Amino acid sequence: MAYNCVVLIKQVPDTKRITGQAMNEDGTVNRAALPAIFNPEDLNALEMALQIKDTCGGKVTAVAMGLPAASDVLREALFRGADDAVLVTDRRCAASDTLATSYILSCAVKKLKADIVLCGRQAIDGDTAQVGPQLAEKLGITQITYVEEIKELKDDEISVKRNTGNGWQQVKTKLPVLLTVIDEANTPRVAGAKMLMKNKKARTPAELEGDAGKIKELEQKGLLIKQWDLDFLEADMQWCGRDGSPTKVHRIQSVVLAAKGTKQIEATQDGLNDMIHELIVDHTIG
Repeated sequence: MAYNCVVLIKQVPDTKRITGQAMNEDGTVNRAALPAIFNPEDLNALEMALQIKDTCGGKVTAVAMGLPAASDVLREALFRGADDAVLVTDRRCAASDTLATSYILSCAVKKLKADIVLCGRQAIDGDTAQVGPQLAEKLGITQITYVEEIKELKDDEISVKRNTGNGWQQVKTKLPVLLTVIDEANTPRVAGAKMLMKNKKARTPAELEGDAGKIKELEQKGLLIKQWDLDFLEADMQWCGRDGSPTKVHRIQSVVLAAKGTKQIEATQDGLNDMIHELIVDHTIG
């Protein structure tokens, strides 16, 4: 049985290169201040979807929500083996928190009629791990989080191994299902030379600046990355963007840890006892 897999991917700021300019005054991320990369665990989700296609057949569609520049990660998904790509972009999506984001993505996923929806456990820019579960709730489908391995996929039933932190569970459910995938699940494949050559000219309509002739040409060649806005998704605007986002940032604080001094502890039992005593006295521990 072939399966229609939809993988949600995100272009995120590289948090390993964080700077003092990383946040705007209103509490939103200043994405222009940091290099943009493919969210790491979304790569694991994409790899899992590609493995399903390799084993069972079917189709893998990558979906990203963001600025027009997010087409970069969609191209990368195509280079790695995705069959189709969709960019959800609209100025009215700006400042969406996880609740608004999951609503907008649910509108997109409903148009794709997925058997299996996959996404990374969390994005490195927010680390909330909320979008996947919220999306499953809005789609009205079963969710399995922290997926480490697909044990069996047959007909309309899937069995997976999920990591619980101090162990694992094997969970079985009917399709459709949403899986959030952790980085221990697999090693994402690199871009394939053939897929890169095939899709290197793939573009969104925004990148073609409305050139109708070029858009039609790429569409005929299967190289047009679909671009959907909120009107196409028939989204309810009260659930989108800032208006649909109850999360508000009240304060941003930059914390700098600086040592006031150092002290060498003798590698003996007495030295260790003295250190613990000092930590208790100054209420660092205890």
